[in-house]
Parts: sequence; C-alpha cells; structure tokens
Amino acid sequence: MAEKKQGITYRDAGVDIDSKSEALGQVKRMVSSTFTKNVLSGIGHFGTLFDLSGLGFEAPVLVASTDGVGTKLKVAVMAGRHDTVGIDLVNHCVNDIIVQGATPLFFLDYIGTGLFDAQVFHAVVKGLAEACKANGMALVGGETAEMPGFYGKGDYDLVGCIVGAVERSKIVDGSNVREGDVLIGLTSSGLHTNGYSLVRKVLFDMEGFGLEDKPKSLGRSLKDELLEPHRSYLEAVRAVEACCEIKGMAHITGGGLTDNVPRILPEGTSALVRYDTWQVPPIFKLIITLGAVSSHESLHVFNMGIGFVLVLDPGDQASAAKALDAAGFEHHVIGEIIKGNKDVVYEGI
Repeated sequence: MAEKKQGITYRDAGVDIDSKSEALGQVKRMVSSTFTKNVLSGIGHFGTLFDLSGLGFEAPVLVASTDGVGTKLKVAVMAGRHDTVGIDLVNHCVNDIIVQGATPLFFLDYIGTGLFDAQVFHAVVKGLAEACKANGMALVGGETAEMPGFYGKGDYDLVGCIVGAVERSKIVDGSNVREGDVLIGLTSSGLHTNGYSLVRKVLFDMEGFGLEDKPKSLGRSLKDELLEPHRSYLEAVRAVEACCEIKGMAHITGGGLTDNVPRILPEGTSALVRYDTWQVPPIFKLIITLGAVSSHESLHVFNMGIGFVLVLDPGDQASAAKALDAAGFEHHVIGEIIKGNKDVVYEGI
C-alpha cells in the first residue's frame, strides 16, 4: 500500500501561528498595564470596548488619526534596535490629535513582517506600551501580520491608529487666529520621524557613514542620533491650556514648517517665520552641508529643530512662556501672523 502523502502546513508556507501566539502571550501583561478604567475588554477579543462615560465631557467629539514611522524603520533594522520606534509611533500620533485640543484615549497598532521575530516584536511592543502609559492612554490592540515574500528579509512595517476626544466647544481649529498673533515654536528632539529617505541617501549612500560613526559636530554616534525618539508635546499643550487660549497648533512633521503651519491659517493670513530665532540642531546642519541641500528643500522636508508650533494672542506670550518653562519645554518666539495667502514667509535665511 502506498504511503499516504503528508499535507502541507501553514508553517511550511512560512507562517508560524504558534510562535506568534506565544509571543502575544508574553507581551500581554505589558499591554494590559496601559489599560485605563474605561477599557472594558481584555486582550484577545475581536474588538475593544471603551466606555466614554466618566471622562468629564459634556459634548465629546472623537478625534482619530493614523500614521507610521516611515523609513526610520530601516535605520532600526540596520542598528538591530527596535525599542524606540514604538515610542516614535505613539508620540507622533499623539501630536497629530492634540493640535485640535484632543485628549488621547486609546491606541492600536499594526506590525507587518515577512518572518515573525519574537524578540523584535517584544521590543517594539515595549516601546508602544511605554509611550502609551506616558501619554495616559491605553494600548488596546492591533494586528500582527506575517506575510512571507511580501517584506524583505528582516524588514517590517509599523503603523498606528489613535483615538482621542475633545469637548465640542473647545475644538482648536485655527479659526480664531488673527493678524498679530505670535508663533511659539517648541524644540524637537531631532529628526523625529521625517526625512529619513533623504537622511539615508546623504549619510549612508553618498558619504558612506556607518551607524557607529561619530561625526564631530554631533558628539555621539549616528545610531543614537538617528534613533532618538519623536517627542510628545502633550504635557506642553496642557501646561499652556491651563493659563491661555491656544488659537492654533501645528505638528511639524513631513512637509516641515512650510506645509504644516498653513494647515491652521484662516484665509487672508500667512505666517512670518524668523529663521534666526532658534538654533538649528547639528544633525540638520550635517545633512544640509554634506548633501548640499537647499534652504527651501530642508525647510520643506525637516522640522529643523521646531517640532510643534502654538499660535497665541501676544498678550498671552509671557504666561505661556512661564508655563512652558515650568513644564520643562524649550521654546522660542519664532514669528507672527501677518496678512497673506495661507503660506509661510521666511526671514533670516
């Protein structure tokens, strides 16, 4: 009698369900430690239940956003360091919703890879959980997808979705911005999560640097510089909200000051930004010099040292500065609102 042929398994096709399930079990305590009292369901359900009552809102409006880490992930893979990109993702998404006055409530993630690596997964989730706790919100779930043949060896993708809420009467949308209002820029922690394709092109492809190299102007390795986490501005915003009316806010991400500040400008106004009012961090100067990157291009790609912008009445400037100093956030008055066509006008370049 012919021997019965053994059927192929999912593992034979490159997907190990058991390995992924075991890894999920190992991070369960880490994830559940972020849960707030409003999370009604545990890990493992098809969806998460979140109770909006008891949050202190009379007319809550949900604010949602989604984003990724971009090609900063390539640097993480090159460095074999994965505990910071989760922080990047959460803080980036937090900043995207606080510009409208929202309080972060919960977060979901997507991790896609060609071959599941439990150690990488654990490090990424550690960063996600750490940042969610720091921002006072729950990491309630997500998706971990193993897709052989879709991602390159060692590569993975990381995307997040955040949901927050704001009182309808306290939505910040820039509609109250007026000519003469001041622009307060909050300093960034470096590149944050933008421009890494250009960064890698200049530093690695053109100049041949390695991640352990320490350019003299930086004072530390490129690995540490390029993997510095994206800063959250939640506490800064809360500090200023407590004493002043914030008329508008902009998270300076892809597109730089050039594209992001106009998103909150009313018709008939522009933002005058004085480029000489803050110190551009060394990492940007290094890339600009080595790559002969123009001022126009650099301001359109990078945050250039300003990660977040607040628009305030000039009468609130002193109070806001005092609040930011107390909260430990470096800040600079970088310009003002002028008449114009919803663009950024630079001085001092």
